[in-house]
Amino acid sequence: MESQLLLPALYLPPVSYFHVIHTTDSPIVLDQHEHFPKQTYRTRTTIGTANGRLDLIVPIVHGRRERRAMKDTLINYEFDWQRLHWLSLQTAYRSSAYFEFYEDDFARFYETKYEYLMDFNLQQLELILKCLKINRTISLSESFHPMKAENEYRTAIHPKKNSVWEKHTPYYQVFESMTGFIPDLSIIDLLFNQGPQSKSYL
Repeated sequence: MESQLLLPALYLPPVSYFHVIHTTDSPIVLDQHEHFPKQTYRTRTTIGTANGRLDLIVPIVHGRRERRAMKDTLINYEFDWQRLHWLSLQTAYRSSAYFEFYEDDFARFYETKYEYLMDFNLQQLELILKCLKINRTISLSESFHPMKAENEYRTAIHPKKNSVWEKHTPYYQVFESMTGFIPDLSIIDLLFNQGPQSKSYL
């Protein structure tokens, strides 16, 4: 059986997530059956601003206390978080070298209401891999995988843990003169600042 790379479906994932993908030849399997965990990159992305790191969080519909699968997690639109996120991205990256090049591709995620978080994150991943020119097969898990499955990163890539990639050589960032280089931000920080060179950085 061919080896698989088991990953969580994250919101505009950090650079380290794509380093793992780029340095592993295995087909990607996104775990849609995992129990949705709180306070992770599944609903959170981190961008660089003039004041340093800024977390953007996608609100979800909270039901009863029982656990729910990632594939069943609904996005909450009670307040206009899409407008807030897009304004934040524009403020942070409007002056970056490649923001206008990718702007229309990413704007649609803030103009369309996705019902399920899984669909929202999956379509972003497909777009980002295309932007990075990384050709990789993506499939969704058919059942829940044990947490100690081989070649899996569901808990390793986490905002409260050290990055799975220790290298993080500095690249130019818009507010670097004010904040210093901030490692392992969302992949869009790398894309908007480095454009076609992003794949080489990974």
